[in-house]
Amino acid sequence: VIGLMGESGTGKTTFVNLFLGLLQPTKGEIKVDDTCINQSYLPSFQRITGYVPQEIYLLDDSLRRNVAFGVEDDDINDDRVLEVLEIAQLKNLVGGNNPGLDLVLGERGARLSGGQKQRIGIARALYHDPEILILDEATSALDKQTEQEIFTTLKPLVGIKTLFIIAHQKASLNICDKIFEMREGRLQIT
Repeated sequence: VIGLMGESGTGKTTFVNLFLGLLQPTKGEIKVDDTCINQSYLPSFQRITGYVPQEIYLLDDSLRRNVAFGVEDDDINDDRVLEVLEIAQLKNLVGGNNPGLDLVLGERGARLSGGQKQRIGIARALYHDPEILILDEATSALDKQTEQEIFTTLKPLVGIKTLFIIAHQKASLNICDKIFEMREGRLQIT
């Protein structure tokens, strides 16, 4: 579990965009396990990487389609959707008298709390079973209790997945093995 912290404007999101291949480095290279993440390797790397942004984009559509975002309806695996909803501690959305996976979330997730939206982002990122999960300030807009609940959601993934958590403050990185700080566009181990 790797943490990256720093004030706004220090380059955290730019670093993540470089890491994900959304931006190309103007000099130097990005390497993971001594493999250069270049144009030929990038598609394979992106397939093993899940990303949870600070603001989750939600469709005015079913829970199923929001979790399996971009997957054709006939190809959606409902068992996998339920599995990642359980990991993200959202099983309560499909139980009881709820419409289950057909629950319509409303425009931009209007029927959900901030914590539920973030958990849907986590479930979406986990749907394709990535080896690497990146959370880019995914809890910065949440209250401390909801943030702790999100981190409780992540604890079962520790040791199974590589987690990369970006935050403004060190307190948000309690589950990290190693923490880097971004200062003036440079990474420093804290």
